[in-house]
Amino acid sequence: MILADKIIDLRKKNSWSQEELAERLGVSRQAVSKWEGAQSVPDMARVVQMSELFGVSTDYLLKDTLGPSPIVPDGTPSDTRDRVVGMEEANVFLDIKETNAGRVALGVLLCILSPLCLILLGGAQTFGLLNMTEAQAVGLGLTVLLLMVGGAVALFVTSGIRIKRFEFLEHENIDTLYGVDGMARERQSRFRPTYVRQLTIGIVLCVLSAIPIFLSLILFGEEDRFGHVLCLGALLVLAGVGVLLIVRASILWGAFQQLLEEGDYSRENKALARSHSAFSGIYWGLVTAAFLAWSFFTNSWDRSWIIWPVAGVAYGAVFGIIRAMRRRDG
Repeated sequence: MILADKIIDLRKKNSWSQEELAERLGVSRQAVSKWEGAQSVPDMARVVQMSELFGVSTDYLLKDTLGPSPIVPDGTPSDTRDRVVGMEEANVFLDIKETNAGRVALGVLLCILSPLCLILLGGAQTFGLLNMTEAQAVGLGLTVLLLMVGGAVALFVTSGIRIKRFEFLEHENIDTLYGVDGMARERQSRFRPTYVRQLTIGIVLCVLSAIPIFLSLILFGEEDRFGHVLCLGALLVLAGVGVLLIVRASILWGAFQQLLEEGDYSRENKALARSHSAFSGIYWGLVTAAFLAWSFFTNSWDRSWIIWPVAGVAYGAVFGIIRAMRRRDG
């Protein structure tokens, strides 16, 4: 194990980001990134400073051997606690995530657009624009809805099966072998402009999705016109495309964070997620039950989808409160 790997290993064992380590050493994050990528070597003063900061000897840092594992407070070698991820495994993980991001995003889009055919057929039949009975229109619309939801479920299930062997990256602490951090940061850096662009466009589309409803009021007033139905369909399309872009970008960005143990996948957040996994299961189970109950009992498929973004925002708020309380108590 070379110095670069030891810096990465010791930083992660302390649950520090590159920015946090850089602040403690009085250097820039770029300097720490270069040390960990083996692009440069810290001077002796920094090596001594790191040995004191990490509680290891300078010999351990400087000698290119594995050496004795640093001991955690309870006396158990920390290497026995963390899963090791090599270069080949990391590349396979990122490639699968890239493919799954598009599949999952498409599945989400299908779910959002699934009631569109039912809405359009129902509106057309109501205003006498369709040569079929109400029962035929509803039957055809529900058939298309179920086919789209079924396709979405198939995408979700197959994507989950493909990535299942990497589930430990979400919950367990990991140690990456030489070069993995550098590779992940390079790919993350290349993806960053795309991430920002897709996230921005997705959010803007979600905000603008309400415009067709306002336009329908301006153009058609309160009269029952098929234009209102078309505008509602436009709302679903805009919101669906916006959510697709957000989901795809977020999944890919999350994959880099999992490998680098940063952001939502830092060691602190992993511990928090493990302690609240039961809460998450109960919460989303109740949300799903509320969605299905509302949709089936009121037949309001054109409005019930709003439960998901509201539930997502509410979950983030509740989880943020729990995290803040835990930090305060800790």
